[in-house]
Amino acid sequence: MHAKALPIGSAFFVYLKKQLHMKSHRNSALELSKEQFKEIGYQLIDNLSNFIDTIQEKPITRGENPKELLKVLGDFHLPKEGTSTSILVSETTDLILKHSLFNGHPKFLGFITSSPAPIGALADLLAATANPNVGAHVLSPIATEIEKQTIQWLCEFIGVPNTYGGLLVSGGNMANFTGFLAARTAKAPKTIKTDGISNAKSKLTVYCSKTTHTWIEKATILFGLGTNSIRWIETNKANKMNIDVLKETIQKDINEGCKPIMVIGTAGDVSTGVVDNLKEISKVCNQHDLWFHIDGAYGVPAAIVSDLKDVFNGLEDADSIALDPHKWLYNPLEAGCTLVKNPVHLTNTFSSHPEYYNFANNEDEQVINYYEYGLQNSRGFRALKVWMALKQIGRNGYQKLISEDIELSKLLFEEAKNHDLFEAVTQNLSITTFRFVPENITDENYLNKLNEAIVNTLQLGGEVFVSNAIIDNTYCLRACFVNFRTSKKDIPEIIQIIEKVGNKLHTELMQ
Repeated sequence: MHAKALPIGSAFFVYLKKQLHMKSHRNSALELSKEQFKEIGYQLIDNLSNFIDTIQEKPITRGENPKELLKVLGDFHLPKEGTSTSILVSETTDLILKHSLFNGHPKFLGFITSSPAPIGALADLLAATANPNVGAHVLSPIATEIEKQTIQWLCEFIGVPNTYGGLLVSGGNMANFTGFLAARTAKAPKTIKTDGISNAKSKLTVYCSKTTHTWIEKATILFGLGTNSIRWIETNKANKMNIDVLKETIQKDINEGCKPIMVIGTAGDVSTGVVDNLKEISKVCNQHDLWFHIDGAYGVPAAIVSDLKDVFNGLEDADSIALDPHKWLYNPLEAGCTLVKNPVHLTNTFSSHPEYYNFANNEDEQVINYYEYGLQNSRGFRALKVWMALKQIGRNGYQKLISEDIELSKLLFEEAKNHDLFEAVTQNLSITTFRFVPENITDENYLNKLNEAIVNTLQLGGEVFVSNAIIDNTYCLRACFVNFRTSKKDIPEIIQIIEKVGNKLHTELMQ
C-alpha cells in the first residue's frame, strides 16, 4: 500500500492550517476552562479571606509531630489517576489552613518571620499566572523593569544612592552569599576564575563579630576559603563589634602574610537587634582597601525611621548590603535582596555567555539580564510582591508600621522590667529579650533550664510563639516584632500567658 501523498507548495500550508484548526484545543488534563478556574478560584479566595479575617482566633500552631501529620496527609503511593481539581483545591486548603504554623498570627513573635501582607499573596498568584523567567529581559520584559525599579526603591527606602544595583534572591543566606562572592571576586587575586582559591599565594581572610549569623560559615565552606579564614571579632559591652580588636587583628594578619579581603558589619543582630558601628568599620575598610559588606537582612529597613538615622550612619559606605523584604517589609516568603554599590562587581562575578544564550542586549539600549547578577539563571518573579507592597502603603506607611513594631518591643521590655517574675535583659530595634525568674530562685543553671522549657512549651502550645537567645550564658526568651497585626493589647496578654506557663513548669521541675 502506498502512503497518501501530501500536498506541496502553497497547498501544503492550506492543508496544515486545516489540520491545526481541527486540533486547536489540546485535550490536556492540566487545563482548566475559564468557568472552572473562576469557580475554584472564587472559592479559594473566599476561604483565604475568611482565614485572614479570623487568624487571631486560631491557635498559632497545633504542635503536631511528623507522625500525626503523616496520618492526616495519608501515607499513599503516587496516585495513578488524577483527582477532581475542585476537590483537590478544597482538600488542600483544609490541610494547609488547619495544620500550619501561622506566622501571621498577632502573637507570633518568633525568629524573624514576618506577618505576610495579603497584597503579597495576590501578587504571587498574579506572578505565577504570567510565569515570567526573570533571568533574561527578553523572557520577562515588564518583570525585569519592575525588579529594576524595586531595587531602586529599596535603595531609596534605606537611604543609599539608587545608583546601587542588585537583585531579588530567596532570602538572607543567598543575599549574603551574593555579596560575599562579589567581594571575593573583587578582592582576591585576579586569577581566581582560572586558578581558583587554592593557588592564592596568601591566605584570604574575612572579619566579622562573634554575633554574626551562621551564613558566613556556610559561605567560607562552600566558596573555598574554609572556616579558618574567619576572624571572629570580640564584641564590646554594647554587643557591637570591637573596632580596636578589628584593627589589631587585620594588622596582625597582614604582618603574617595573610590577605584580608572583607569585613562584615551587622545591621540588626538576629539575637538582640544590635547594629554595629558601621561608620567606624567603613573607615577601617577604606584604610586597608577591604570590601565592606553589611548583613542587614533583618534590621536595615529600620533605617527609614528618622530617630534611628545615627544608628545606621555608615550604611551608604557599604560595598554590598543584604536585606530581606520577607522579614521587616512584611512580604510573603521568599524575598531576599542584595544591593551592590558598583553593579559591575556582580556581572564580573556571575556573568557568562555560552553560545546557546541568545540574550544579547539591544543595540540601541542597554538592558539588564538578571542571570548575570546572581547565582540563578531561571528566576521567579519575586519582585512583584515587594513592588506592590511598596506601592500599596508607600514610604510613610512603612515608616509608621516599623516604628510601631519598635514601640511594641519597648513596651514588652517595660512590662517585663516592671513585673516581679520577669527580668528584662535587652531591647534593640524590634527585639526584646527577657526571662522568667521565680521568687527566691538564683541558681543560673536552673533558670536556664526553666526558660528553655518555657520556650519549648510555648512553641508547641499555640498561644504565643517566641524564640530564644543566649546572652552572656543566660538563656533568654526572645520576642521579635515584625508583625503588623500585633497591637498594644497583645503585650499584657503575652506576659500573662508566659507567666502561666512559667509557673506551671516551675512547679513541675521543683517536684
